[in-house]
Amino acid sequence: MKYDFTTVLHRKGRDSTAAEVIPFANAHVKEGFDPIPMWVADMSFPVAPSVEAAIKKRMEMPNYGYFQLPDAYYDSIIWWQQRRNGVNGLERQHIGYENGVLGGVSSAVQVLSCPGEPILIHSPTYVGFTECLKNIGRPIVHSPLKRDENGIWRMDYEDMDTKIKKNYIRLAIFCSPHNPCGRVWERWEIERAMEVYAKNDCIVISDEIWSDIIMPGHRHIPTQSVSDDARNRCIALYSPSKTFSLAGLIGSYHIIYNDYLRQRVQRHSSMSHYNSCNVLSLHAHLGAFSPEGEEWADEMLSVIDDNISYACDFIKDNFKGVKCMRPQGTYMLYLDCSEYLRERGMDIMTLLLKGVEYGVIWQNGEAFQWPDSIRMNLALPKSRLIEAFERLKKYVFL
Repeated sequence: MKYDFTTVLHRKGRDSTAAEVIPFANAHVKEGFDPIPMWVADMSFPVAPSVEAAIKKRMEMPNYGYFQLPDAYYDSIIWWQQRRNGVNGLERQHIGYENGVLGGVSSAVQVLSCPGEPILIHSPTYVGFTECLKNIGRPIVHSPLKRDENGIWRMDYEDMDTKIKKNYIRLAIFCSPHNPCGRVWERWEIERAMEVYAKNDCIVISDEIWSDIIMPGHRHIPTQSVSDDARNRCIALYSPSKTFSLAGLIGSYHIIYNDYLRQRVQRHSSMSHYNSCNVLSLHAHLGAFSPEGEEWADEMLSVIDDNISYACDFIKDNFKGVKCMRPQGTYMLYLDCSEYLRERGMDIMTLLLKGVEYGVIWQNGEAFQWPDSIRMNLALPKSRLIEAFERLKKYVFL
């Protein structure tokens, strides 16, 4: 491979939540086992060289004063969306900077609903949505996804329609690709969902932060692209942070075609006077959304796909009673441990803590509103992935 996806980065003590934090109170790694971070959603790969080079180039100018986003920022997004998602007709005026996707979600929810108004969202539910909506006083109405005969997560359109009507819902959050399930929705699925929302005059916030991390055989379909109505009904949120591991630099963006929705979201986002881009984040963004950045991203996807294949095959062959749908997108794996736990009379926390004891730092999937589940990050060098699963086989899933 041209790029480095094998170096093991020792991130402890180097500004890394993933490496510094064990997400369970009073949990400890047993002596003789080093921790392997596989929980929070950032990658353990060296950053793309184009990103590093862009940051270093900017640092040649030793001044970091006020600045305006240049035309190159907007041009890079238009170029990236056309290259990766086939988006045409996107103009600078449709794009707006956001410090983070959740910040954009919060702004949109606050200007398009009142405290106490319920928001529709699918479950399993990204924990960030749960906390964000709780903090701003919006109750959540869950529409559970269903697994079909092949174990594929599907939307329940009848349930969505019923709950929207019953709860007088006018705003929904749609996650595409879906986190934590790893579904990359097909066009017909998004079309049917948008028909339900349109029939009920429901505005949609579409979180598409994972849209660049799509496995072979699948394609991301921007929610706004499925119809003229969807184009005008949706607030779409993106970021290079998942694709290029830039979360610590901060920086996301929205695409909103509808003038009324865009003006309201932008006004609320600007009220703090601190929803503005960091200069190094700007240049990291430009280095990412470039031809070399695209080449790196394509190679990264092949690495993630190989890791997913290894993990899913290993689970199938070694962990009886544990099920997972092979992720079609994202680098997160969502495990259903219900059968395994039931057969042993064990609870999910006992299993999670046992993994941590042997250095596998994973995440409680129940925080995503689904019982007996675990979320795992597979974006790490394969040598570490193999080590983690061998430990799980030898010491945990007995």
